[in-house]
Parts: sequence; structure tokens; C-alpha cells
Amino acid sequence: MLRRISQTIDRFRMFEGANRVGVAVSGGADSVFLLHALGELASRNGLVLSVLHVDHRLRGAESRGDAEFVRDLTASLGLPFLTRSVVPTPGNLEQEARRARMAFFHELLAGQLDRVATGHTRSDQAETVLFRLLRGSAGPGLAGIRPVTAPGLVRPLLTIGRDEIRDYLSARGIAWREDSSNQSLDFARNRIRRELLPQLAREWNPSIEEALAHTADWAFEEECRESAETDRLAADHFIAQGGGVLIRSDLLASLPRAVSRRLIRCAVQRTKGDTRSLAFEHIEAVLALVEEPGGGSASLPGMVVRRSFDWVRFALPEPAREWQVTAPVPGSVSLPGTGLLISLEIVDKSETFGLSHSVYNEREMGCLDWNRLPGSKTLRSWHHGDRYQPIGAAGETKIKDLFQQARVPVWERDGWPVLEAGDRIAWSRRFGAAAWCAAGPESRIVLRVREVSN
Repeated sequence: MLRRISQTIDRFRMFEGANRVGVAVSGGADSVFLLHALGELASRNGLVLSVLHVDHRLRGAESRGDAEFVRDLTASLGLPFLTRSVVPTPGNLEQEARRARMAFFHELLAGQLDRVATGHTRSDQAETVLFRLLRGSAGPGLAGIRPVTAPGLVRPLLTIGRDEIRDYLSARGIAWREDSSNQSLDFARNRIRRELLPQLAREWNPSIEEALAHTADWAFEEECRESAETDRLAADHFIAQGGGVLIRSDLLASLPRAVSRRLIRCAVQRTKGDTRSLAFEHIEAVLALVEEPGGGSASLPGMVVRRSFDWVRFALPEPAREWQVTAPVPGSVSLPGTGLLISLEIVDKSETFGLSHSVYNEREMGCLDWNRLPGSKTLRSWHHGDRYQPIGAAGETKIKDLFQQARVPVWERDGWPVLEAGDRIAWSRRFGAAAWCAAGPESRIVLRVREVSN
């Protein structure tokens, strides 16, 4: 068994360039075995071990007993002991417990440790693959528990079965703790472990655990190869914008469907930080956006995907950016949710006598005749139904139609600034000054409106 563990460590280079290793020990057989196994292999791999334990306080005196057991075991081995006690939170107990453990491990990996080893076994791998298969997962999901993760989690026991571990510990008189919650059939994983897998072993394949673990290994290697190609495509075609990811819709439509699906998963991962709860129907909804003409949106777990013109944008949900302020003349206003300012300057004719008529009409720097601007001046976000006549246009046009003509994506329209004088629009971002108040060579005082970086 130690030889197989060493082979797994070497195959996945688990401790390459790392020696400060925390061993996650719950007190159960798998984690106790992991601690003893790594203790045997520590000198060969140059490892400096610490023991990590999280007390979830879910089982009262039993949880306290687990913590004391691990503390005593750690002391008997002369190793450092790092522990955390967490307050149970409402919700899915398994998910919340896992989240608390991962937060503890990642905190230690940020500075105190190089790796954290967990006691996931071949049996855990088989259960994970079957669970995900039943849930509808495809290739990446069937890779199961990863041997190594980017933050530094490693799983040296993925070729070792749970029964082997108990036989090993029993033969050597090594004690462990049993978690009573593992007997409860209220948890889906326990039902798979205690009912479904034994039935499949009896009635279909006595080696079902090994078969599922081999499926995970195969899927993992395929995923590694395909991920490299996906990362290359993402580097070439993803555009990061305002916390979201943009990709051309025609690219997604032209690629083989399997590649497009992987790019969608990659975009979700980069936007949201994970692909949890992302199901087949979510990816198909994005592909439907790509394949159908026009725009639209698709809701994914924890995020939204929108198509507009030639682009698809993956982003977290955003509140509508509606705003309105009295225009400070002279002065500037920050555009909410952007790194931009709208600058308002009063310029006397004596300062502008050298400006050409084309500069007065420059849309990125709207020049308005101050003496034609009535009433109070207001900067605000555009509203549906807003319309005005930009200089050079034949007549009044809805700003929504101007967006269409200029192919402004829907996500860029939110919070789009307009300047209002009295009750009329005098200027709009990109589309420039209104014909009724645009400055010309005869203007004596000019209000210059500019968009500048903050």
C-alpha cells in the first residue's frame, strides 16, 4: 500500500517544490491511515508534517471526542497541531462543513503551508463519479476528485480502497473514530455508499469501485489534455471587461460543439470562480443564444449570460445603474460602475477662437452653446423612450435606436449618460451634442462636455 501511495505521489508530483505539509485528520480511519502513511514516507519526500483538524460541532460530545482523539494522536507523534472550531450554520450541512474546511485549508496554504493532504480514497472517488453521473455530469465532472488542485490540496490515497485501509489499521492495532453521521441515509452520499454501490457490486460488477475509479482516471487525463487547448482558445478569444468575460458569438457557433461547451465552462469558471451547479441544460441554453439570431439572455447559477450583436457576455448579476445628479458647471461627475468621469467646462470664445467647426462637432467632446441652454442642467442615466436630434442627424431619434445603429451592446447601455438642460436632452455619450444647442464658430461661451478616465 505504501508503494502504491508513493507511485501516486510521484505520478502527480504532489510534493514537488514543497515540504510543509498539513495532513487533514478528522479521526476517521482514512485520515488516520493517511497520517501514518505520510509519516512513513516523510523522510523519503523531505516532508515536514503538521496535523489539521476542524471541529464542526455538529455531533456534540462525539465531535469533542474526535477533536481530543486527534489531539492525543498528534501529540503521540510529536507533530504540530492546528485546529479550528466552527459554528454550525443553517443550510446543507455537508456543503457548509466542506466550505468551512476549505476556508481553513486555503488560509493555511496562503502562507503557513505548501500543501494540504486529505484522506480521499478510491472508494470516495467511486462514490463521487457515480453521484455525478446520476446528476448528469459530463467529462470534467466524471474526472471526480482531483489528485492535485491549484491552491495546493493533494490526495495521495486515490488508489487505495476503504476496506484495505481498515484491514491495515486493524492488523497493526491502530485505533480510529467512527462518525455516526456516516450511518444516516438522510445524506445522498451515504445512500450511494451503503445501498447503491453494494447493489451494483452484487448484481452487476463485483469490481464496480475499481471500474468507477478507472473512469475517473481516464476522464482526468482527457480533461488535462482538453483543458490545455481550451486555455489556449480562451487566451486568444476571451476579453475581460468590467468583471465579466466577452467572447464572439460567431466563434462559439463555428467551433465543434464539444469545444464550445468547454469554452462556456471556462468562461463561467473565470467569471464566477467555480462551476458548481452548472448543468447540461445551462450550457445548452447558452448555445441556444449563440445559434439563434438576435439577442437575449440565459440565467445560470449565480450569474447571467447575455448576447448582443456579435458578442456573448458572461457576468455576475449586476444592479441597474440608474442615477441622476445636478450637473456641476464647471466640475465633473463619476459614472457609476465605471472608471470614467464626465467633465463639464465653461470656455470663453477668446479661448476657442482657433477651434475649427469640426472640433465643435466632435462627439467625444461635445461643445454646447451656453447661452442656448435653459434652466437647470442635469446629468443622468438614459431612460427608455429618451429621444433627441444629434447634430448632423435629419431629425429626432430614440437613443435606443442610436444604440442599435452604433451596435452598442446591451450591457454597455446601463447607466449611459445624457445631459439635460431644462427638459430637453442637450448631449449624450458617443452621440454628441443636440442640434438645437450645439456650439458653432459664432458661439461666445461654450460648455465643453468630455468623457475622461478617472
